[in-house]
Amino acid sequence: LLLLCVWCRAAGERLRYAIPEELGRGSLVGPLARDLGLSADELPARQLRLSEEKQYFTVNEENGNLYVNERLDREEMCGESATCSVSFEVLVHNPLNIFHVEVSIEDVNDNSPVFSKAVLDLEIGEWIPPGARFPLEMARDLDARSNSILTYQLTSNPSFSMSMKEKPGGKKQPELVLERMLDREKQSSFQLVLMAVDSGEPARSGTVQVRINVTDANDNPPVFSKNLYEARVAENLPVESVVLRVRATDADAGSNGRVSYSFGSVPDSVRALFTIDSESGEVRTAGALDFEEKKKYVFTVEATDGGGLSDDCEVQIDITDQNDNAPEITILSLSSPVPEDAPTGTVVALLKVRDRDSGENGEVSCSLSGEAPLSIVASSGGSYKVVTSGALDREQASEQRVTVVARDRGRPALWSSRELVLEVSDVNDNAPVFEEAAYSAYVAENNAAGALVLRVQARDADAGANGRVSYWLAGGSAGAAGAAPLVSVEARSGALYAQRSLDYEQCREFTVAVRAQDGGSPARSSTATVRVFVLDRNDNAPRVLWPAAAAAAAGEGPGGAAAPFEVVPRSAEAGYLVAKVVAVDADAGRNAWLSYELVQASEPALFRVGLHSGEVRTARAVGERDAAKQRLVAVVKDHGQPALSATATLHVVLAESLQEALPELSERPAGAEAAAAAAAELQFYLVLALALLSALLVLSVALAVLARLRRA
Repeated sequence: LLLLCVWCRAAGERLRYAIPEELGRGSLVGPLARDLGLSADELPARQLRLSEEKQYFTVNEENGNLYVNERLDREEMCGESATCSVSFEVLVHNPLNIFHVEVSIEDVNDNSPVFSKAVLDLEIGEWIPPGARFPLEMARDLDARSNSILTYQLTSNPSFSMSMKEKPGGKKQPELVLERMLDREKQSSFQLVLMAVDSGEPARSGTVQVRINVTDANDNPPVFSKNLYEARVAENLPVESVVLRVRATDADAGSNGRVSYSFGSVPDSVRALFTIDSESGEVRTAGALDFEEKKKYVFTVEATDGGGLSDDCEVQIDITDQNDNAPEITILSLSSPVPEDAPTGTVVALLKVRDRDSGENGEVSCSLSGEAPLSIVASSGGSYKVVTSGALDREQASEQRVTVVARDRGRPALWSSRELVLEVSDVNDNAPVFEEAAYSAYVAENNAAGALVLRVQARDADAGANGRVSYWLAGGSAGAAGAAPLVSVEARSGALYAQRSLDYEQCREFTVAVRAQDGGSPARSSTATVRVFVLDRNDNAPRVLWPAAAAAAAGEGPGGAAAPFEVVPRSAEAGYLVAKVVAVDADAGRNAWLSYELVQASEPALFRVGLHSGEVRTARAVGERDAAKQRLVAVVKDHGQPALSATATLHVVLAESLQEALPELSERPAGAEAAAAAAAELQFYLVLALALLSALLVLSVALAVLARLRRA
């Protein structure tokens, strides 16, 4: 079979092909991909796909050709329609587009003419004069156009011939013509064969036997009042409703004048929808009419009298459309998920809306119902595109729900709806956000290496890898030298750990910057400042500056240098200042608060020490009986928990003057020089301590002023 295939590109990207019916499965329809301007290399990415509901055709994914998918019978698909075609949409992705394809199904002569009866019985009276005409049944051919044009042939007989009668609509009905009067006594019946031949190549034919019975006189046939009866009814007409009434009269009397009505040669589809009353001629509905299936019915009604004479007329019933079909919404393609950064106007869905009604009843308008930033745009051929009309934000709505409402223009209008659910995929458009812009942490000194300092947390509104946060150190304060090595951060949890033991006396506070970074590409990040305060612990004992502990210890040892001493006149009254114990503590706060206590003395009741001042004074007046040499031991304690302490030893000589005290020190000739050296050293340490205290006071005042200015 030669495949005649033509195509053309029409307005609105429509392709047309034409193929004959009855092609086998796999027959080529046309080079669809090439006609759409697609090369073979593009086919895998463009995903060529058909959207037809019934898969008459299929497209080859490798070469893009359109092939027949199942046997096509034009008569089964389109019935008696003059034209027959199958329309469908072709979807092309990346970018998404839709094309309309129409395949015309050309008729081939695959149906023979068929008569509804195997035998036609005619009653002809012997009195009927030559030239009388008797209508014969018309054959039906399901083919179209020239393949359904019929010619008739009648077997040769000298008593009969055949002529053709022009019918409304251009059809021709065969009629039997009586050539000479019949004589029942000579021949009471005749057997003829009527053949119908179509105009196809090659031609097909069908036959019916014509059986003629010669009867006695009935010289008036029935006559219809019209050759054509017309009626117009709505498709929703109830069953058994009267459509029209035909009427034929017969001039004969008795049974020869009694007329009965019946259908002529009509298809079974007409008999399923209409009935005729044999006596009244009323044509009624026998089934539900459907304008969408067929808009017009034309058939023949015969009137026959009791003598066998008959006449026929044609009945034409036009079906008017009623709005009995709601619009049908078909989702051809749905691009879900769609990225949240999709630009306005991005096509997310392709729809096809069809209403089987006609006129205003079949005119459809579509709209969207819902709060989603989507809009619907009409395309050609009843297609619609759903596009984005605004920015999408997955963090506000991870899916968009919208209802497509299709409404026709009938009265009352019918409508249908279809919900679209569109998932929104995440893009990395949000940076991590810390719970606090600045954190403060407090860590006691002498902590163990690896101790938890603080846990920071940042949240990212994105999803998946875009919302997975990791933490890094981004630097430290300039004032905290070596701040970065002091702590580390766990990338997944945001926990800050001490890298080593901290010492309050070396570093009282420091800051680090922590960066939170997501896993998107490109990554987004933010930073937060962590200020770590080191808390003091009582890890430093007091240190005695005066009297020098080393000198005192050396003086006590054999052969050592002379220990420092103080001279107190024997005339000293109670409260006389003997000396002042000077001590410092490297800790801070309560850990550096010092108190003094006299724990050992040669004469315990003679001396006392100030609790907070460290001043050693006489507790009573010096007596004559008091020993000339006195040894005092004072302990200095801080207020830490537990408290730490140090001791100071002081030597006192009771004498009115240094010369008087010298004999007491004669055992150590170098004692005077050692005492002078000790006094000079004490003076140096006192000056140094005073200078340090003054500098610390000035620095504290300056830091307080700067802090207040910063808060302001």
